[in-house]
Amino acid sequence: MSDSFTQVHKPDEELDLRGVICPYNFVKTKLKLESMAPGQLLLVHLDDGDPIRNVPRSVSDDGHDVLSQERAEQSFRVVIRKRLDE
Repeated sequence: MSDSFTQVHKPDEELDLRGVICPYNFVKTKLKLESMAPGQLLLVHLDDGDPIRNVPRSVSDDGHDVLSQERAEQSFRVVIRKRLDE
């Protein structure tokens, strides 16, 4: 985590879901978010393709905020803020 965003907004939790296929990567992200306090930040590592297309959209549909998505070598880092109204 050398980028400036994650240095300023230090994630409270982190999930490495590289190699995890859909829909399991979304299910694991959703379960992790459910265990977190409102407003906390989750850093998720996702593969290119379906995971980076589907997981951010699905967590947004659930009311969470996708704060950043950026390529990191062969995968993506996605920072999600858990919604505040839970």
